[in-house]
Amino acid sequence: MEFPIRKKLKSILGNKDQPVDARLEQVCLLLQKSNPAYDWVGFYFADVEKKELHLGPFAGAPTDHTVIPFGKGICGQVAESSENFVVPDVEAQDNYIACGIDVRSEIVVPLFVGGQNIGQIDIDSHTPDAFGEADERLLEMVNFEVAKIL
Repeated sequence: MEFPIRKKLKSILGNKDQPVDARLEQVCLLLQKSNPAYDWVGFYFADVEKKELHLGPFAGAPTDHTVIPFGKGICGQVAESSENFVVPDVEAQDNYIACGIDVRSEIVVPLFVGGQNIGQIDIDSHTPDAFGEADERLLEMVNFEVAKIL
């Protein structure tokens, strides 16, 4: 599947004059601007020894959730399962961490480097049921490209 933003994504990630975090923040902004349902886009990175996720670059409103224990919330569950997690209605999830009162749906896709789950990309939407298979494939492609610079 080809994605219209792939060329811009590769250009951002290939800019070695920018630090990695700056490039990742630009990726978040690119994604946020590419879809009106993408209200918050961010990366979390795993500290495997502490079994925690730590917030990395993001685009959107600041969040209090800068450290998430493995297993807690959607992100924490993906840290343990290493599988995509699409949540059409966050209110229907028992193990959900509310990042904002307006969030209605969420998608989290793990980020693999050398076969190891080192983190994830997380998108929140104020739109119910905002994410589908095309969003999963897009974020898998994004993470595949991001992994090349980590």
